[in-house]
Amino acid sequence: MTAASASAPALRVENLVKTFDVSAPWLNRLVERKPRQYLRAVNDISFAVPMGGCLSLVGESGCGKSTVARLVTGLYRANSGEMRFAPGQDGEPLSAQMIFQDPYASLNPRWRVKNIIAEPLREMKLRRSAAEIKERVDELLRTVGLSVSDGDKFPHEFSGGQRQRISIARALAGEPKFLVCDEPTSALDVSVQAQVLNLMRRLQEEFGLTFLFISHDMSVVRHMSDRIAVMYLGRIVEEGETEELFARPRHPYTQLLLQTIPNIQKPHRDRTVAAGEVPSPLKPPSGCPFHPRCPVATARCSAELPEMRTLGSGTRVACHLVEEA
Repeated sequence: MTAASASAPALRVENLVKTFDVSAPWLNRLVERKPRQYLRAVNDISFAVPMGGCLSLVGESGCGKSTVARLVTGLYRANSGEMRFAPGQDGEPLSAQMIFQDPYASLNPRWRVKNIIAEPLREMKLRRSAAEIKERVDELLRTVGLSVSDGDKFPHEFSGGQRQRISIARALAGEPKFLVCDEPTSALDVSVQAQVLNLMRRLQEEFGLTFLFISHDMSVVRHMSDRIAVMYLGRIVEEGETEELFARPRHPYTQLLLQTIPNIQKPHRDRTVAAGEVPSPLKPPSGCPFHPRCPVATARCSAELPEMRTLGSGTRVACHLVEEA
């Protein structure tokens, strides 16, 4: 993995908020006398992605990770907050592309692979002639470990891992410096996951890419990341350097996530199990959002939202107990 630069970050996000209107239709609300309902999927989060490095967002399903990915790539518009990409060599903000979670749904089944990869080249006018486009498509196929002849096939003729390689080639066709990876290996077998992750690390070193990596698998993010931000119910509860966070997790939710990682040396070790289910984001709990499931919560946790504080190690954490300790 390339070392994260100490210079300005590739992406800085400040106080980002995204709310969805999930209200019933107007007539239903009128008859049932119900107000509008809003779901705050991303709730005032801030983070920075190191230039040439990888920041991973982790957390359970529904915590807002994929919403952040779509906000960063412009698929969603934020309600408030700022996102600033660092300028590239041409002075323009870094270009970003996205690798989607499901390789079966993200590729057009009616197009041949060569046309799928060529589309960004044509739409962004990165290559002019048909010969230049073909040469670039063939180069991208070889880069991701496929053969030139695979360009004449349709997506259904490939395995899941091969389809994700096609998705990576399509993303690289836009010549980005920033890649948003939305759980790119979660739909793949474990052995295939390793192949795709190693491919992504090689491409990062070869092309100087910066990754925003979305996952719920702590083992995967340890393999990929320079920094990790842990999300819960739309908020970041802890962020820090990868090895520091794995060695000394501060937030109780981070500690519970790390206990889910299988340990061959200690398969029967004692583990704390989180109580209850994840609260509904339509009716988030008062105070700290994790307090209904936290094994060490106090009365203050249910009454007061903890502030994000930076510790001496550079780790940021939002927890009353860490503050008091």
